[in-house]
Amino acid sequence: MPKLKEIQAMAKKMGLRKTAGMNKSDLIRAVQVAEGNSPCYERISDCGQTDCLFRADCQPQAMRL
Repeated sequence: MPKLKEIQAMAKKMGLRKTAGMNKSDLIRAVQVAEGNSPCYERISDCGQTDCLFRADCQPQAMRL
């Protein structure tokens, strides 16, 4: 599960700007959009995206199964 600083570094590498002050959830959604994905982090309860980098943080109940 990536920490905020790691997500900020990822966003910077992707060329995202104006991310200072964003909370973790909003920053993750911005990264998802930059990757061409839906900004779904913590917005759906049963995600089928098993290869998502943020899945363990977003869907912890699915990781226990």
